[in-house]
Amino acid sequence: MAKILVVDDDELFRELLCTSVERHGHTALAAGTLAQARRTLARQNVDVIYLDVRLPDGSGAQALEELRAVKDPPEVIIITGQGDPDGAELALRCGAWDYIEKPTSVDRMTLPMLRALSYRAEKRRQRIPALPESSGIVGKSPRLAATLAQAGMAAASGVDVFITGETGTGKEIFARAIHASGSRAQGPFVVVDCTTLPGTLAESVLFGHERGSFTGADRKQSGLIEQADGGTLFLDEVGELPLPIQAKFLRVLQERSYRPVGGGQVRTSDFRLVAATNRDLGAMSIRGEFRQDLLYRLGAFCLDLPPLRERDGDIQTLLEWRLTLNATQAGRPGPTPSPEYLELLLSHDWPGNVREFLQTVDMSLVSARGEAMLLPQHLPLELRVRLMRGRVSSRSFAQAHPVPESRLAVLGPWREHRTRLLDKAEFEYFSSLLASTGGDVGLAAELSGLKTARLYELLGKHGLIKTRRPMAGIPE
Repeated sequence: MAKILVVDDDELFRELLCTSVERHGHTALAAGTLAQARRTLARQNVDVIYLDVRLPDGSGAQALEELRAVKDPPEVIIITGQGDPDGAELALRCGAWDYIEKPTSVDRMTLPMLRALSYRAEKRRQRIPALPESSGIVGKSPRLAATLAQAGMAAASGVDVFITGETGTGKEIFARAIHASGSRAQGPFVVVDCTTLPGTLAESVLFGHERGSFTGADRKQSGLIEQADGGTLFLDEVGELPLPIQAKFLRVLQERSYRPVGGGQVRTSDFRLVAATNRDLGAMSIRGEFRQDLLYRLGAFCLDLPPLRERDGDIQTLLEWRLTLNATQAGRPGPTPSPEYLELLLSHDWPGNVREFLQTVDMSLVSARGEAMLLPQHLPLELRVRLMRGRVSSRSFAQAHPVPESRLAVLGPWREHRTRLLDKAEFEYFSSLLASTGGDVGLAAELSGLKTARLYELLGKHGLIKTRRPMAGIPE
């Protein structure tokens, strides 16, 4: 018997869905807000979550990764409004199992749950390896946890992997971790830095060459593709791969065969490809700077690494890890961060991501050698100046655009303000609806897409109807 959590602020819909879940022999748990859902998940594990996109205290789709950030993450079925393609797309991009539209039939609501439960049962029978703890990937944020789960799936699948992400997010570290967790862990891990491939010799570096095949080729040389046989070939910054080589490399990916420069015999290499880039290859292909067919071939399994600014809580985790590592290597306790030092680290957006962050901490440790506490003065001067200018600019803007106290008082808390606006919009909509249908509730329900019972409830809420009007053809 599985546990199913239904998160929806529509009480009637929530009760209907919970009843359907229980009819299938499972335990139904209900929540009307994200806060209630978090409290439920803190107390017990669930197998499937029905999650509404729009909730009173936030977006269900945006909270999806947070709700799945547990050791055995539940499958999530997003609930969207009818004709809301943006909500459906966001749900799938955020890792949802499936989505359903309201209103819909009971069968349509429960079928994704049954399929998700079947998938979970099969997944538990087939253990998916996790990335090794020695991989060097540090962090506990929901975004990173979701990415690590995807990387574990990639490692177990054996397919080629395409890693995207901003500079400094750790693409090579993830590539090495995927290699170390897969079936080719005992094979070589060969790195190709596409930014340093010499234009005229790129083909020789990749495919190798025979003696005498060009000036200076005084001996036979194996290429990186041959060296990766039985292991992993990591193409770092694949967007820099020279265009003339891209067509030849596409054939290598399709057939796992190649011909050395100056050689007549076709050779094979059984390697797994992991490619990485921080560039938009889609835009590059439109401009003719990257082959579209190669881009499609690279995208067998895509892994998008989150920037550090979107990894909530990981700055503190990374800082603690780096300070502990430094103290262990030095053989003595190191300095502790002051609140002011940590505050500055948290206020920076870290465009260079983890690489920039760790370099900054290391420079601070050099500056603070022999001292017991890390202070803002130990940060690199350039970073301190940038943060200071940002604070002064923000303060100047606030002083130049003050918000009157009377306006602040009128605005009040966000949730109250939101409720007032929604009530006003509902009243205007249903008033116009009744006026346009001449008070025919049956026609109004059809036009609005609401069930008649729900429409009566909303009309009564706004004082637009006191008694239930008979529908056409149905006696009172």
